Amino acid sequence: MKRTWEIATVTDAARARIGTARLAAAYGVTSLDRTRLTTSLSTQLRQCLTKGGTWRLTLDVVTDEAGPGALHLSLTACDPAESAAHPPWRASAVCPEPSAQVAGSAPPDAAAELAESLLGADEDTALVLEKLSDQEELVAFHREELHQTNQGVVALHAELDAAGRAQREAFAAERKARTEAESARRRLTFLANASAVLTSSLNHDEIVRQLPELLVPEYARSVDVWLFDGDAEQGPPSPHPAAAVVAARTGRPQYAARRPGGLPGVDDQPPSALDPELPLLCIPLPTRRAPLGVLTLAPPAGDGWDPDDAVMLIEIARRASIAIDNARRFEHNRDIAETLQRALLTDLPTTPGLRLAARYLPATHGLNIGGDWYDAFRQPDGGLIAVIGDVTGHGLHAAVMMSQLRTALRAYAVDGGSPGTLLTRLHSFLHHLQPDLYATAVIARFHPDETTLTWAAAGHPPPVLRTPDGQVHTLDAKPSAMLGIPLSQQIHDHTMEMPPGSTLALYTDGLVERRALGIDPGIERLAQALGSLGPARLEQDLDGSADRILDPMLSDSERDDDICLLLCHIAADGA
Repeated sequence: MKRTWEIATVTDAARARIGTARLAAAYGVTSLDRTRLTTSLSTQLRQCLTKGGTWRLTLDVVTDEAGPGALHLSLTACDPAESAAHPPWRASAVCPEPSAQVAGSAPPDAAAELAESLLGADEDTALVLEKLSDQEELVAFHREELHQTNQGVVALHAELDAAGRAQREAFAAERKARTEAESARRRLTFLANASAVLTSSLNHDEIVRQLPELLVPEYARSVDVWLFDGDAEQGPPSPHPAAAVVAARTGRPQYAARRPGGLPGVDDQPPSALDPELPLLCIPLPTRRAPLGVLTLAPPAGDGWDPDDAVMLIEIARRASIAIDNARRFEHNRDIAETLQRALLTDLPTTPGLRLAARYLPATHGLNIGGDWYDAFRQPDGGLIAVIGDVTGHGLHAAVMMSQLRTALRAYAVDGGSPGTLLTRLHSFLHHLQPDLYATAVIARFHPDETTLTWAAAGHPPPVLRTPDGQVHTLDAKPSAMLGIPLSQQIHDHTMEMPPGSTLALYTDGLVERRALGIDPGIERLAQALGSLGPARLEQDLDGSADRILDPMLSDSERDDDICLLLCHIAADGA
């Protein structure tokens, strides 16, 4: 279906618009599309009337049985010249289905019909406005929903940002804690290793020498150890920083630099006049009585130390001071004990027909002074007592007890008595004098009018006898218990023939005992060493024979115990 309108006046334009609206309504064009179509057409018609001339509006409806049709509008100028200047205007709308009134939809002629059409147009506009209001409400709802969503997104972003910030702070705190823990572990490891090094030596000079090796270069650029009682030995005193003097006087660590160090437990001082640009940490070496000296450190790098490093260095100085003090005490006690023991190991007596040779070797480990001792002296009846013993323990206390036993034995021997009787009296003496101290001993008695050897042992390794024919016998008669144990015991004598040319070896367990092997293999080695010596050597050089016995016995020993050896040789001529 096709309609055409000639438009030259406003009335023509109104009629064409009304006709288009009615046909669009007749073909089922929706009110929204119809209003959009007619509004657009009104705008074009107004422009055409403004330009003037005659215009042609063509409405063409194309229907399709298979689906909805289409309504096409075309507005062109009737004048060819005007048509060339202004291209035609076109618009379309979908026609769902035509109604029964399509055939009678003619343009209105009367004014009443025009008014009615105008009212109908207003109704369409009202419908459009109503739909527009609904859409605005829907848009407002969605806008509010979008706003709420945006607010939620903003809040979520804020929470995520806060969570990320908190996570970053937690990671930073964890890294810091891990770094601090690693630093603490490193310091504790260093402190433990340094303590082991400092306490491994009992020589205070060695400890002082090791301090710079431990601290340089990780914790100090340079280390100076000032020991108060060492200045006199080293000649004229060298200058020391004022902060070191203050540390020695007050007993508190001092930090000398241009800026305060802020170190815990450390007092700040002006920079040293000896080197104003170099910061110094002066730490006293404390003891129970007074400081031994001052440890002065220069920083490894930068202007100072970390507070934790300063605390560790103060602890290192404290431990070094304890180690030096202990080493000096040890050296003092060792010197006293060694002097006492050397003084007690007197020269052996000279007896016709009986030669004596003795050797004493202190331990090479530990305090070096123990309770091993030997002695030989005459009795009033002309007999000679040879004794060798071992007091439990080491050090000054063992040396003092050894001297008391030696003196007591000499006093008891003045009254006479056999070896068993003397050991019995020594047992009672030691038990009452020192209930918690024990000793072992073996006593051999020689008499010029007798060819027998009388001996007795109390918990001591058995004597070894070499007869003139080269045979070696271990005098392993069951010995009595140790001296000083809390029980009453009567120590018995043993006798054995000892013809001229015989040699008796008395010794302490340090010569024959090895921790991994025990004592029996050592006694066998001693017997072999004694049996390997020729009669002539024993007769002519008993001192050299003692050395020849010791050499193979000590070749595999670290000498962690004292060693005593006493050889008693009966002259071969029987004099």
